[in-house]
Amino acid sequence: MFETRIALESPLPCGYRPEIERRIYFVSAQITDFRLIERDDLISEIVVVTDRPANGEELAEKVRFVLDHDLSGHRVVTPDVMWTSSGRRAADERTYADLTERSLVLETGEGQVAVGQPLIALMDYFDDAVTSMALTMFDASEFRYPTLIPTGVLDRCGYLASFPQHLMLTTRLHNDVDAYQRFKAEYERRGTVDRALLDWCESVDYCLPPTMCFHTFNQYSGQRLASDGPLVVTARGKSFRFESRYAKTLERLWDFTIREIVFIGRKADVLAGRTNYMRAVQRFAEKLELSGVCVVGNDPFFLSESPAGQAWSQQLMELKYELRLHVATRRDIAVASFNYHEDFFGRRFGIALPDGARAHSSCVGVGLERLTYAFLCQYGTDPDGWPAEVAAAVAGSRRSLLGERA
Repeated sequence: MFETRIALESPLPCGYRPEIERRIYFVSAQITDFRLIERDDLISEIVVVTDRPANGEELAEKVRFVLDHDLSGHRVVTPDVMWTSSGRRAADERTYADLTERSLVLETGEGQVAVGQPLIALMDYFDDAVTSMALTMFDASEFRYPTLIPTGVLDRCGYLASFPQHLMLTTRLHNDVDAYQRFKAEYERRGTVDRALLDWCESVDYCLPPTMCFHTFNQYSGQRLASDGPLVVTARGKSFRFESRYAKTLERLWDFTIREIVFIGRKADVLAGRTNYMRAVQRFAEKLELSGVCVVGNDPFFLSESPAGQAWSQQLMELKYELRLHVATRRDIAVASFNYHEDFFGRRFGIALPDGARAHSSCVGVGLERLTYAFLCQYGTDPDGWPAEVAAAVAGSRRSLLGERA
């Protein structure tokens, strides 16, 4: 391994550590590890590790550029805690290793984890629970969307400019018999598929969706709502975000399952919908005695226009909340987010209220792998130790975490 020490011309307060840590791996694919050096309560150096010799000056320039662009003017804010569970369950960080040893999760590639029973049944239990809230509380409509989403939709959503580090594009061969023949011949010559074969590929007009709500906004593009009451839509689907080397356990997958509930309507209605649903989810977590908090959150904008200002305004205006559950003694993960978009998507997609005014929107996203994983970290892998309602939900699965069940 090879190390490059990068001195920061203007040392940063240690409060910047989380923001720095979630960006370094996106700086360069060469970086395999890193550590932050603190002196006098300031981060003065960043040491990056590579598997082979690298151009230290080039890496240093990239790191400094990202920090200057993304953190310049960024104010360190301690997230406000909006809710704390009364549950104080201890979380075991060895849970993932236990699941792996029992072959109940299987790493199939970078950021790719397959799950077996009863994790499937456990994920379905959580999905049924949060979906029933939407269906009963708001009379929501449920849709199942295609996996692919037009790249133009992500552009209208502002995703390409705000989160390029997570973007996952798709492509295909040119629709031409000559392209098929040349691709086949080159593939047979090389014996593998690599970037050289992209010469025979079509444009990138479709992407893998990073979230479900973009499908919903596109679905109602150019429409005027029929009633004053909020339109409520729920969908479950696979979402995709490139997480570089941050992918680990069931926490930050490149390919994960999300349940979303989208509210479109008047400002007061979509805010009320978000708040009422958030409280229902908190009561659900409380019922299961899960240890966690709900805090004001912010997204890691990356190389976008005024990212520091966007993150700061998110926190200041409380546009995003996160439900975070413990997966270790001193570490928690976001398992659900509750977001208010103002009239951003109403303007971008031309969605109007009955009186012609632009619609506001909010959405809730629940990561089913993350929620399942946090539950297992806190309750363990023995269903006999789970709450009776949860254990009953997985009783019919063909295989338990302890082996075959009758």
